[in-house]
Amino acid sequence: MNKLNIVILAAGKGTRMHSNTPKVLHEVGAKAILAHVIDCAKDLNPQKIIVVYGYGGETVRAEFAHENVVWVHQAEQLGTGHAVQQALTHLDADAKILILLGDVPLVDVHTCKNLSEQANNKLAILSFNKTDPTGYGRIVRSTTGSVVAIIEHKDASSEQRSISEVNTGIMAMPMTYLTKWLSQISNQNVQGEYYLTDIVALAVAQGIEVVAVVTRDEWSVTGINSKEDLSKIERVYQARIAQNLLQQGVTLKDASRIDVRGTLHCGRDVVIDVNCVFEGNVTLADNVRVAANCVIKNAEIHAGVHIAPFTIIDETQVGANSRIGPFARLRPGTKLDADTHIGNFVELKNTQVGTGSKINHLSYVGDTTIGRNVNIGAGTITCNYDGVNKFRTVIEDDVFVGSDSQLVAPITIGKGATIAAGSTITRDAPADQLTFCRAKEQKSIAGWKRPQKITK
Repeated sequence: MNKLNIVILAAGKGTRMHSNTPKVLHEVGAKAILAHVIDCAKDLNPQKIIVVYGYGGETVRAEFAHENVVWVHQAEQLGTGHAVQQALTHLDADAKILILLGDVPLVDVHTCKNLSEQANNKLAILSFNKTDPTGYGRIVRSTTGSVVAIIEHKDASSEQRSISEVNTGIMAMPMTYLTKWLSQISNQNVQGEYYLTDIVALAVAQGIEVVAVVTRDEWSVTGINSKEDLSKIERVYQARIAQNLLQQGVTLKDASRIDVRGTLHCGRDVVIDVNCVFEGNVTLADNVRVAANCVIKNAEIHAGVHIAPFTIIDETQVGANSRIGPFARLRPGTKLDADTHIGNFVELKNTQVGTGSKINHLSYVGDTTIGRNVNIGAGTITCNYDGVNKFRTVIEDDVFVGSDSQLVAPITIGKGATIAAGSTITRDAPADQLTFCRAKEQKSIAGWKRPQKITK
């Protein structure tokens, strides 16, 4: 039996989250809880993934519109057994069925694979031993150690509540068994719900072997029911990422003070100081050093780059051996060639900077193309916005722009030109010449009107 179908139970409201957001859409590592479970399911290469959803309705489906899953709506939440019943018509008759939970984000692929492999003509359940098992269903074993039942906490006797081995809710079985068992379970219990766990007693009564696979990784089977749970899982998730980075040879000044909210690829001899946040897809090549309190999102940082403290980098490429920061902000669309210097309180947006160029102090450069070996003086800004429309500035190779200059786009500064400090340049500046502007008097223009939007 090689065919695998996976059912993910994700219909719960999550009342203890105290939020209008469906529980499964809250995030761990900047990714929805349910997204972690779906990714685990996909890594198992099943023929089908069925998600049973309820609270949040179309909001949940819309979040995962890109995923190739079957959606089944559980209009009334009448228990886990009832939830799986809703999915029955979508399951293959000759498949093994793996049941996963939509609020368990750290679920482990290898454990799930092992569990499903145990389910040939058996019911395989995943369990773990918990010091304080309050609230969990207990795994009841016979004197010979075989599993005979799972008893929910509210239905358990005092003796059964002393059992430390508990149910995770994750299980696997052949579809032929599941169909029969689901038709036989009832809601005659304290909660008045259809418990999926009741199939264990049915299997035992019918002489079908029940095996419990015990995991030692409690966090991989821990569900999220509150913001406190969410916070704890986040720290575990980040700690595991940090541990992987350390094993790869990355130097972390403090492994407990790094957050990766996406994917972080690191080369050799990378050093990351404390309180740095990496979002989206970030690559740090060999010998990159990231100082404290930086935020880097969807960026490619080439070899030998040093990033000083409190720098923000977003959708940017930084060329080899460049120096960035402190307190620099590189916004989307920025691309820096090798050996560039972007200094303190400099902001770049949609700007390309050539090899060896420097913008070291207190400048804003937006919608600009800068050539090689250009020096931009302190306090320089490119005036790229007239209040309605954006325009581009071109600064060619070997230009020197003096401090406190304003370059009013659209404009081109020719190769080798020098712009005198304090100039407001409104026309193209010729190559290899000094250009300056000094206003002798202040003027006001009556009847002047602001520009109107250009229709494209």
